[in-house]
Amino acid sequence: MLTLNFSPFPKIVTERLTLREIDMGDVDAMFSLRSDERVMRYIGRPKAKEKSDSIELIERNIQDLKENTSISWAISLKDDHTLIGTIGYYRIKLEHHRGEVGYALHPDHWGKGIMCEALNAVTEVGFQQFGFHSIEGVTDPLNHASNRLLQRCGFIREGILKENYFWNGKFLDSAVYSKLAPKQ
Repeated sequence: MLTLNFSPFPKIVTERLTLREIDMGDVDAMFSLRSDERVMRYIGRPKAKEKSDSIELIERNIQDLKENTSISWAISLKDDHTLIGTIGYYRIKLEHHRGEVGYALHPDHWGKGIMCEALNAVTEVGFQQFGFHSIEGVTDPLNHASNRLLQRCGFIREGILKENYFWNGKFLDSAVYSKLAPKQ
């Protein structure tokens, strides 16, 4: 079985981005992100209504990191510490050496290749540093932008899970994408 230890926190620097640990200084930016209807449209989680919702999310991220059960990065531009998005591994399946990646980006930064850059960097860390055999992304099939992102980054659609997710009084489908670790 895979064993993970996220300490020390793996800060990632790419051409344009810094992927860093999320902290309480990110509350306002996290609230802006998680309260935006456009960002939350396909996420299947409640939109943040108050800053306390963002505080709880950050506290949960910090606790999960300490327990090595998940890891989330704040996405910031290299020259600005402000959180513009998040990306991380949730629902890690240690026995299968598989992590599920999830992400969100503020609409002011959509269409600039930022999430592709972040996803490629986090995928590389997932394979090389964490030892994942496979990484999956689960999306709403109607979220065409997210589906295209995963495909651009080398993820292959494995299939559609029919009505496997209950949200807002409806059963919704999920598209499952995955990427295998490069063969050594």
